[in-house]
Amino acid sequence: MSIPNEALQKLALEIESQANSAQRDINIVKATISTKQRDARMLELTSTEVKHLDKNTKLYEGVGKMYVSPVYIGIKVRDRSDQCCRVFRFVFSPTPDVEKKLSSSISELKSDVESLNKKLHYLETTHKNSREHIEKIIGSGMRA
Repeated sequence: MSIPNEALQKLALEIESQANSAQRDINIVKATISTKQRDARMLELTSTEVKHLDKNTKLYEGVGKMYVSPVYIGIKVRDRSDQCCRVFRFVFSPTPDVEKKLSSSISELKSDVESLNKKLHYLETTHKNSREHIEKIIGSGMRA
C-alpha cells in the first residue's frame, strides 16, 4: 500500500518547514555563543588586569546613567535637546568585590555557552534528520 503523492507532498513541506526553522535557530544559537564567548574573554582580560592591581587600589563601577536638568553639576554629556543632560554615575567598589563579580560573571557565561552548545547539537541533529527524511520522501515518491 502506497501513500498518495498529495500526502507525501504535504508531509515533505511540513518536514522542510521544520528543517528551515532548525537552520534559523542554529544561526541564532551560533551568534549567541559567539557573543557570550567574546564577553567571557573580555571579562577574563579585565579580571587579569584587576588581579595585578594592588588590593588598596580604588576601583569604580558604572551604575548607569540618568537624565537631569542642565543645572546639575557633574560629568555631563549634552543631550540632543537643551532641556536635559545625561549624567553618568559611578560607585566605589573594593578590589575583592570586583574580582568576585568578574569571576561569577565569567562562570555564568561559560555555563551559558555550555548549555547553548548542547542546544546547538540538538538543533543540528534535528536539521540533519529532517533533511534525511525529505530525501527519503522524495526517493519514495519517484519510485511510485
